[in-house]
Amino acid sequence: QVQLVESGGGLVQPGGSLTLSCAASGFRLVDTAIGWFRQVPGKEREGVSCINKVGRTYYTDSVKGRFTTSRDNARNTVYLQMDSLKPEDTAVYYCATPKYGSSCPVRSDSWGQGTQVTVSS
Repeated sequence: QVQLVESGGGLVQPGGSLTLSCAASGFRLVDTAIGWFRQVPGKEREGVSCINKVGRTYYTDSVKGRFTTSRDNARNTVYLQMDSLKPEDTAVYYCATPKYGSSCPVRSDSWGQGTQVTVSS
C-alpha cells in the first residue's frame, strides 16, 4: 500500500525551528519528486518546497533561506527543516507525490493527515 505519513509538527516560538518528516511506504521516495505543502483554514493549499529524484530542491519565495528539504534514501523519508519560523508559517503541512509523472512541481489531489505547525509566542 502506497502511503505517506507526515510528522514532527508542534508549537514553536517565533524564530524557532522544527523539522518535519514525510515517511513513505509501498514505494521508494528516490523514484519520484516529493512536494511539501501547507494550508491554513479558509485558504488554498500552498506549495512550499519540492525535491526531485536527483535531489534538486525548489522553494516558494516566502520560505527561501529559511526552509530546507532533504531526503534520506535509507530511511525512505523526506524532511522539511524549518528555521527562523514566523507566525505566518502556521499551517497544517502535508507532503505529496505527483499525481502524474515524477517531477517537480508536484500536483496532487491525494492528501494525508498532515501535521500541524503553530508559531506563536
